[in-house]
Amino acid sequence: MSLFRTKNIESMLDVSEHDGLRKVLGPMDLVLMGIGAIIGTGIFVLTGTGALTAGPALTVSFVIAAMACGFAALCYAEFASAIPVSGSIYTYSYATLGEIIAWMIGWDLLLEYGLATSAVSVGWSGYFQSLIAGFGLHLPAAITAAPGSVPGVHTLVNLPAILIMLAITWVVSYGVRESARLNNVMVAIKIAVVLMFIVVGVWHVKPANWQPFAPFGLTGIFNAAALVFFAFIGFDAVTSAAEEVRNPGRDMPIGIIGSLAVCTILYVAVAAIMTGIVPFMKFEGVDHPVSLALQYAGQNWVAGFVDLGAILGMTTVILVMTYGQTRIIFAMSRDGLLPEALSAVHPVHATPFTATWMVGIVFGAIAGFVPLNVLAELINIGTLSAFTLISIATLVLRRTQPHLPRTFRCPGVPVVPLLSVAFCLFLMAHLQKLTWIAFLCWLALGLVIYFAYSRRNAVLHNHGGDAQG
Repeated sequence: MSLFRTKNIESMLDVSEHDGLRKVLGPMDLVLMGIGAIIGTGIFVLTGTGALTAGPALTVSFVIAAMACGFAALCYAEFASAIPVSGSIYTYSYATLGEIIAWMIGWDLLLEYGLATSAVSVGWSGYFQSLIAGFGLHLPAAITAAPGSVPGVHTLVNLPAILIMLAITWVVSYGVRESARLNNVMVAIKIAVVLMFIVVGVWHVKPANWQPFAPFGLTGIFNAAALVFFAFIGFDAVTSAAEEVRNPGRDMPIGIIGSLAVCTILYVAVAAIMTGIVPFMKFEGVDHPVSLALQYAGQNWVAGFVDLGAILGMTTVILVMTYGQTRIIFAMSRDGLLPEALSAVHPVHATPFTATWMVGIVFGAIAGFVPLNVLAELINIGTLSAFTLISIATLVLRRTQPHLPRTFRCPGVPVVPLLSVAFCLFLMAHLQKLTWIAFLCWLALGLVIYFAYSRRNAVLHNHGGDAQG
């Protein structure tokens, strides 16, 4: 009955091996899945807001955010190679820190992943409407945005946002192999678009635009780092695929660290070129900063490709985050913390069909009917708390399971995990008060559900022999 009862790792691995999902993913699938989840709204939209906060020193902000993610990524990689089971940090916490903490972080991830798909769907809708407007096509104003989200315009629903969510839900529910193939194609295209921006834009950089480099000092750099941290969210979604990887011990660390490294390099390059072309104050009120930079340089033909890349980038983010969320729900349901129907695997497609469609419908509706003004920060605080826990869990696992086979070991323990905790807490301290209030309210609701339903329905409640503590 302990709140901190833990799952037996050997039992978890046995269930995954004999009663789990289809193992079809390789290392390149995982790297591209990580890139698919990372490169999207962050690079195509938030770079403008970040530039207004930090100035040309936005490049430093990206490096700080990447360091916070990098330390956490090393911890994720060790866990993913040692415990290749669906559920990401939720599963790892259940094996090390106890049920109540696992439930709370799982509940936290449901908010993070779900609202990320909703927010990106809204961004996708805006770019889609901009794209078709170039062909002279315009949707009725009533179906272009959530009620009250556009001042002075009567809107009822963001229909494109709902439709893209439902389309992605269908793809994810159809099969993981098919989802990965679609993701790989779209990721290849959007990487090509980002590289095109770098190759074309670098010739139009004016070093004078980088002066002053840090107009708002260290405060601006740190505040921007807390904001653009959103741009790196996604690599942790790779860990949710562990149960569907052919050789997780080798491939999971490659997918996690590889995708983060590639995206960090691209982000820093794009931020440097973008602020070198356009004086940073000109990004105020701009929701397409990368295209603006090319237009500013007189390269309108490339700007059109960037808009297409933005649409594809956001599509892959929705796909991978939807995928990651359904696998976390699958794991929590299989443990009895959520209703059993949510872990039912489709007999043909071998996917958690019910959970996938529940995610698509619920968060599609949120994207269609709710103005999402503060989502970036709300998503960030959930992710930073998850990264803090994975770092603590790494230290706990080293002490409680020193002989557990690990094909990848986080270097520099305990220094690296402690640095991860410090970086994450530092960035969380730079988020707004309203974000903290909303986050704590969500966690309070999670506690109510846990004590009302999850605790007494947990598998460990009825099969105490599986618990370690």
